[in-house]
Amino acid sequence: MTNHYVLSLNPAAQHDWDRCTLRNPIATERPDLAAMIAEAVGEEAGSYLVAVSIEVKVLEKAPLPQSERVPVDMPAMIANPQIKELVA
Repeated sequence: MTNHYVLSLNPAAQHDWDRCTLRNPIATERPDLAAMIAEAVGEEAGSYLVAVSIEVKVLEKAPLPQSERVPVDMPAMIANPQIKELVA
């Protein structure tokens, strides 16, 4: 099954939960990944050990409007322990 979503990354977002969002491009709702996996296994009661593979292809990139951009302090960003974990 292939689904398309809009991923928005906005480090300047006011709230943590809006810094990285995944939305359906038509309905603009956030996908319920657990429900999608339950549907894939047949929704029969029980506990399942599942492997989920996610392949990501960037189909198009739209930059943030100028008013939402924040200057990036690269040395401070690199010193951030969370960023170090991501790139390690």
